[in-house]
Amino acid sequence: MSCNFPPATPHGEIREVFPDIFHVAGSVDMVPGMRISRAMTVLRDKGKLTLISPIRLSDDGLAALDALGQVTSIVKLGGYHLGAQNGLDDAFYVDRYGAKLWALADMEHKDGLVSDQILQVDGEMPCPDMSLFSYETSELPEGMFLIARSGGILITADSLQNWTGPDQFFGEVAAQRMAQAGFFKPANIGPEWLRFCAPDPREFDRVAALDFQHLLPSHGTPLLSTAKEALLTTFHTTFGQKTPQTSE
Repeated sequence: MSCNFPPATPHGEIREVFPDIFHVAGSVDMVPGMRISRAMTVLRDKGKLTLISPIRLSDDGLAALDALGQVTSIVKLGGYHLGAQNGLDDAFYVDRYGAKLWALADMEHKDGLVSDQILQVDGEMPCPDMSLFSYETSELPEGMFLIARSGGILITADSLQNWTGPDQFFGEVAAQRMAQAGFFKPANIGPEWLRFCAPDPREFDRVAALDFQHLLPSHGTPLLSTAKEALLTTFHTTFGQKTPQTSE
């Protein structure tokens, strides 16, 4: 495996959102001059760390990560995630830590990586209290984790986002273009993912039936306590349909 990995780009501090569940905001250069933000979720179980949608951290960031525990697993939840930059930093963590790569079936990887463990609904998960939701009609594989703690915590890749506006990791041009494309909305369905992967709208009835209160997205900031209510509104506005929770 090549050791010529993409360099770390600006990111924030690792923040504990729930006990043993961490979120860190970072960035990625889609093309020169087009920097956007992205986010990574870190789960800790008995000193072992699982990185969901990995972001390469700076040396100081890696030291802070190592202080949390030992990286043993990384997870790729979305086949479309960040388009051409999908899986950009996976190989770095596999090389540095010997981490196991978890992904949905038919997921493509960069740098010659292959999945060590295929994620399946009702199958083995990288951490306890987790279940997998998979979009059955998406053109590219796309999944979400549901953690059965604190009222239910949904961890997403591209499908469900919470960019309320451009943050400090956005470049000016990228912020303008993504605002025009409708990315900056709370509790949003990823616009480009929705367009490209074209899931059946009934998939979101299945999402609405999940038991959760919080959203930890790979695009945007954590949406705590009101995530399900906000997403139900988005589903109704987008598709003009009643979800199971809003049916009379």
